[in-house]
Amino acid sequence: MHHLIVVNQEKDWKFNIPGVEVVSARKYLTDPVFSEQKNVRVYNMSRSYRYQSAGYYVSLLAAARGHRPLPDVNTIQEMKSQTIVRFVSDDLDKLIQVSLASLKSKDFVLSIYFGRNLATKYDKLSRHLYSLFESPLIQARFSHNGTKWLLQAVGPIGAGDVPESHRPFLAEAAAMYFCGKRISAPKKTVYRYSMAILHNPEENGAPSDERALQLFSKAAERAGIECERISRDDYNRLAEFDALFIRETTSVMHHTFRFAQRAEAEGLVVMDDPDSILKCTNKVYLAEIVQRYHLPAPKTLILHKDNLGLIESELGFPCILKQPDSSFSQGVMKASNPKELEEKAGLLLEKSDLIIAQQFMPTEYDWRIGILDRKPLFACRYFMADKHWQIIKTDNKGQMKFGKSETVPWELAPANVIKLAKKAAGLIGDGLYGVDIKYNDGKCYLIEINDNPNMDAGVEDAVLKDELYNKIAEVFLRRIEQKKEKGYS
Repeated sequence: MHHLIVVNQEKDWKFNIPGVEVVSARKYLTDPVFSEQKNVRVYNMSRSYRYQSAGYYVSLLAAARGHRPLPDVNTIQEMKSQTIVRFVSDDLDKLIQVSLASLKSKDFVLSIYFGRNLATKYDKLSRHLYSLFESPLIQARFSHNGTKWLLQAVGPIGAGDVPESHRPFLAEAAAMYFCGKRISAPKKTVYRYSMAILHNPEENGAPSDERALQLFSKAAERAGIECERISRDDYNRLAEFDALFIRETTSVMHHTFRFAQRAEAEGLVVMDDPDSILKCTNKVYLAEIVQRYHLPAPKTLILHKDNLGLIESELGFPCILKQPDSSFSQGVMKASNPKELEEKAGLLLEKSDLIIAQQFMPTEYDWRIGILDRKPLFACRYFMADKHWQIIKTDNKGQMKFGKSETVPWELAPANVIKLAKKAAGLIGDGLYGVDIKYNDGKCYLIEINDNPNMDAGVEDAVLKDELYNKIAEVFLRRIEQKKEKGYS
C-alpha cells in the first residue's frame, strides 16, 4: 500500500515519515501520474472540504481512481450535517459528559490527530469521534448549555493550521499510525421492517409520477412490504422503517442526500444509497471513471481556471460545458466559440473549482438503459426536444419541454449498448441506475450514469408494465431479508 498525504501546500507537512509521500492538492488533482497509481491510500489534509473545493475533489477523485481516501466523501458530508452531529452527540452523551466534566469553561475544542489527543484523559472520546468521522486531522467543538456539554461541530484541521505547540505530538501520532497502530470501531445500526418512499408532490419533473408511485406501492405490498410515502419533514422517522426508496431528484447539497446518509447509518436498505448519489451526481467523478476504465465516451476534459486554453485544440467548437452536479440538462451549456467558452466556463467555475468540457456529439436520440442489481431493467430511446440539442428544453419561465420517448425490450437494444451500460453501472454499485449512451454508426459512447432514474407510468414501464415494479420490490425484499439473516433486527 502506497501512502500519500495531500495538503494545500507541500510545506504544510514538515515531517519525514518513511514510506509516506507528500503532495499538494492541485498536483494530485491535475498530474496524470496519480491517475495511474494503484493500491494507494490518500490522507486528505486539505484546509477545507467545502463542496466542490479542491479538498472535496481530492477525496472524490481518489475514490474514482480506486484509491482509498481518508476521509471519504461520505464522511466529509457527515461532518457538515448538523443532524448527523446532533445524532452523534446524543449517542455519545454519557462519554462526552464524563470526559469534559472537569472543565470550567463554556466552550471547548478537541483536536484529534490520527485518533489521538495530547491529553490522555480525552483519548477515549477522541477514539470514538475518530471512528465516526474517520479523518487524519479533525477538530470537535463543544459548548455547555448550563446543564450539559453538547457537540456543536466537527470539521477538518488543515495540516498547515496545526499549532506549533501541537506539532511534536502530531509527528508522534502520525508515526504510530503509519507503523500500524490504528483505531477503528463499528457504527451502530438500528432496524425495523417496512418501507418509506421519499417523495415531493410539488417537484416539477420528479423521477416518478403519481401513477408510477401507486404501482410501486402495490408491487411492494404484493412482496409483503408495507409501503408509506414520506416527505422532507419526516427525517426523524427514518428509524421506523427497514428500507428507503428515494423518488425525489437527488443532490449532495440537499435533504435527499441527508436522508440517504441517515437511512444507511440506521441500517436501512437504501436506494439511492449515498455513495451512488455522491458518484452519479458529480460529472468530474464520472469523467475520471471513464478515463480509468477506458470506457468509450465523447472526448472529455476536466477543466479548471488554468487550462481553458486547451479546449480549442483538444475538443474544438462547439463543445459542451457541464457543471459537475448538473441534472435535467440544467448547468449544461454549449459553447460555440472562444468568447462563449470564456463567458460560460467563467459562470460555472464560480461554483466549482473543476468543471467538465466534452466533445459535442449530436444524435437524434440517446439510449437510457435502466440497470438494477447489475442487470438490465428497461431500455428507452430519449429523443431530442424539438429544435434543440438536448432531450429537455427549458424556456425563460423555467418550463421544461421533453422530446418524445420510445421504450423497447432491452434484449432488442444494441448488444454493445447493453454491455457498456452494465459495465458502467457496475463501477458505481449494485443499485438502480439509468445509463445514458449515444449510439452512432454502430459505436456507443457513454454520456452519464444517473442515480435515481426516471420511471414514469407509460414510459419506462411500457414494456414490462407491472413487472418493472415487481422486480424493484423483489430486490428490496431480498436485501431486507439478507440483513435479517445476518442477525439485524
